[in-house]
Amino acid sequence: MTLATRWLGRLICAMACTAVLALPAGRAGESGIFPERDREPLQLASVHATIGPLEEERVWFGKRADDVTSVASLTKLMTAMVVLDSERPLDEWLTIVERTHEVEKNAYTRMRIGSELTRASLLRIALMSSENLATHVLARHHPGGREAFIQDMNAKARSLGMTSTRFVDSSGLSAMSRSTASDMLKMVRAAYHYDHIRRFSTTPHHTARFRAPRYTLGYGNTNPLINHPRWDVQVSKTGYIAEAGRCLVMVAEVDGHPVAMVFLNSHGTRSPLGDAGRTRRWLTTGEGGVVAAAARKYEQQQAERLGGDR
Repeated sequence: MTLATRWLGRLICAMACTAVLALPAGRAGESGIFPERDREPLQLASVHATIGPLEEERVWFGKRADDVTSVASLTKLMTAMVVLDSERPLDEWLTIVERTHEVEKNAYTRMRIGSELTRASLLRIALMSSENLATHVLARHHPGGREAFIQDMNAKARSLGMTSTRFVDSSGLSAMSRSTASDMLKMVRAAYHYDHIRRFSTTPHHTARFRAPRYTLGYGNTNPLINHPRWDVQVSKTGYIAEAGRCLVMVAEVDGHPVAMVFLNSHGTRSPLGDAGRTRRWLTTGEGGVVAAAARKYEQQQAERLGGDR
């Protein structure tokens, strides 16, 4: 057998395996949004993913979508919905307080304990820049305090039909805040209908103005696609802890149609962004794309750890 023949055989095998692991849950053209065409298997670096139209329950693509996994700071979208559902004044000044519970991860913050910031600014920097202490402050100032806040997070999840989801904190620093790609799709679809979440999560830059004492801190968005001229991102949240890998949920316009995307557990900081680009190209051209070797190796290792596709 020649080297070229062996290479071709491996390529065909890899494509067949990918087709099994990442079988689309439906053709994107079935809803009439994108043209009917023969689509190649979508190649994603993420271990878990779901893609679908924003305003329908339809799923166009699913990849290990029902496996329960840590979701890191994607948790903050649920935090934001609970804050907004409480209807507490967004212009109220809240005191920055220390955590009264242990955290498993690095919880560094630049905010000064004892200073004050408005609820709106705390919510904005939590969504756009993933400021972890901001979510703790929001939870502590919730009616009933932090424990009631977490209970409300889980109640909200149940109301959205997120049956495989459990939150244990408001930031996502705990690996025990767990969900599935399918449930995350439900969450991002719900989050889209909050005007403040759309605006705050897609803010490119923000200067937080504290008082008592007075000082300012600048924050940037953790999703570089927010500033990309070829993207119209309408909801965004990134996430990372070691147990969750690199995560991204978005609602973005694709050929004039809002599309909800969920990517969980990717290898590097650019991998979920690449998955977003491959998804857009798959929807509009049918091309499956190519994943970088390092990201593909990571995905395969994670799949083996999970026991393969289920």
